[in-house]
Amino acid sequence: MDTMGRHVIAELWNCNEEKLNDMSYIEQVFVDAALKAGAEVREVAFHKFAPHGVSGVVIISESHLTIHSFPEHGYASIDVYTCGDRIDPNVAAQYIVDALEAGKNETVEVPRGMGPVEVQQSRAL
Repeated sequence: MDTMGRHVIAELWNCNEEKLNDMSYIEQVFVDAALKAGAEVREVAFHKFAPHGVSGVVIISESHLTIHSFPEHGYASIDVYTCGDRIDPNVAAQYIVDALEAGKNETVEVPRGMGPVEVQQSRAL
C-alpha cells in the first residue's frame, strides 16, 4: 500500500435545494454511497439545523463520509476518507454528486499518511 488512505474532498454547487435540506434523504444517500463503494457501515449520525441545513457522518470500518449542506446556497461540502486500498472513495463521492443533482462540482484527492501533503489539481467528477 502506497498510502494509509485516500481522502476525497468535494465541493458541490447548484444542488437540488430540497434534497440538501432533507435529512432522511441525505442520510440514506450517504449510507448507500458507502455500500456502493464496498464499505462496511458502522455508525450513522445526522443533524438537521433550523431553519435549514444538514450535517452528518457515516462511520465505516474503512474511515468515514461526511457532509455539511447549505440549501439556501445550493451548496454542500463532502468528505470521503477510506483507509487501505480496497475501496475507491471516488465511487462514493460520485454517487453523492449524482444523488444531490449537483450542477457543478470539484474534487481533490489527498493521499493520507505519506508525509507532506501535496494537493493535486481539482477536477470535476
